[in-house]
Amino acid sequence: MSMCPCGSKLDYEQCCEPVIKGSRQAGTAEQLMRSRYTAYVKAELDYLLESTHPAQRDDYDLKGTRRWAEKSEWDGLQIVSTEGGSDEDTDGKVEFIAHYRYKGKKTTHHELAEFVREEGRWFFHHGTMVPQKQVVREGDKIGRNDPCPCGSGLKYKKCCGK
Repeated sequence: MSMCPCGSKLDYEQCCEPVIKGSRQAGTAEQLMRSRYTAYVKAELDYLLESTHPAQRDDYDLKGTRRWAEKSEWDGLQIVSTEGGSDEDTDGKVEFIAHYRYKGKKTTHHELAEFVREEGRWFFHHGTMVPQKQVVREGDKIGRNDPCPCGSGLKYKKCCGK
């Protein structure tokens, strides 16, 4: 038995495999999100297409998805937040960050994914990339020639700014 790539800390055979293989439906939008991440890791491309809402399937690029999934080294899934998406809802949102390496370069894919449930089955509807938040500095900017804030009496460039 092996740990499920989705980060649930369950065995793959108990977690995402039954959803991907079709013996069990995802009960929540988050479960569908986790199974889709696992499908990328395992290159289960038929499942990725089947779990995409039928209205969105025309845009599915099988060749590109296969190339990306198989050439990436998947490092983990982080669920940032969920909104709705329970077994009582008809829609839900899952914000997630997928960590992976592509051509040796560490990368993240940060997305807000939207899901819909029709006739008891969850589908991925669409996703929006989440932009990185701009860092806002608290306080004044320290110049190279300003006194070092550590209190050494030296200029910043000669002390902590080295």
